[in-house]
Amino acid sequence: MNEGPQWTGPLPGHDRFDYQPITRRPDWRWPYGSRLAVYLGFNLEHFAFGDGLGAALGPPSPQPDVLNYSWREYGNRVGAWRCLELFGQLGLPAAAILNTALYDHSPELVAACVARGDELVGHGHTNAERQGGWSEPAERGLLASCAGRIARESGQAPTGWLSPWISESAVTPDLLAETGYRYTLNWCHDDQPVAMRTRSGQRLWSVPYPQELNDIPMIMARQMDARDFFDLVLDNFDEMLAQSAATPLVMGLALHPYIVGQPYRLRHLRRALQRLAQARDSGAIWFTTPGAIARHMDTLA
Repeated sequence: MNEGPQWTGPLPGHDRFDYQPITRRPDWRWPYGSRLAVYLGFNLEHFAFGDGLGAALGPPSPQPDVLNYSWREYGNRVGAWRCLELFGQLGLPAAAILNTALYDHSPELVAACVARGDELVGHGHTNAERQGGWSEPAERGLLASCAGRIARESGQAPTGWLSPWISESAVTPDLLAETGYRYTLNWCHDDQPVAMRTRSGQRLWSVPYPQELNDIPMIMARQMDARDFFDLVLDNFDEMLAQSAATPLVMGLALHPYIVGQPYRLRHLRRALQRLAQARDSGAIWFTTPGAIARHMDTLA
């Protein structure tokens, strides 16, 4: 029997940060006097064949699900390379948010990002599994092993993390700070970086990572056409650029090459990125990476 409401006072919270409306915050600027920081979150992922999790782009089948596995693998073999060509043509930096399984599967792809000077962001070993339900020692081991392998293979230790499937335990922010990460992309609650409290007292920045300007939820889950999705991206950009006159903001664009690397979608991505590159060239925005955003916040804190 339902005996009444479970809560009558303040609801359970996380105590990672306090509520603060965006209209009542200190004012500051990004480098070069910019008010809007823009970055590309370029998700490079690898999945186990015949087992584990994976985005269902088509109707799922019993394992081995060849249709969905090979559809996702198109991103590593073709789509990512087409996207990198486009980024290079426009002179745009990117944050390569990568599974470390790519060092075993397609090391040439990670090397191409390193050669471009892209930031490498930890994204688990594979998107075939979630970390949120693991024990604390197992989760700590994952964070440390991913950071160690990226540093060993590519010569740069990652300072940022995006959990596969945005999966967190109650102590993920604490473990991130304790294993050397400086920021997380898991939280989508704000348009500015927010300092998160951790049990060690170390600050962990939450850098905005989009779930609306994100091809998986919008194109795959909501079945939005690529033309409409990138119209949405440009409308969002125009509105945030106007809002940033009063408040400094961050706009991320989350891309998965097995989706936007498909040729007809790449055509619309090209159109959107050309517009953003023009705004960069005019000095209207700071086109950057999430790691650079976190470093700039350190100078302001």
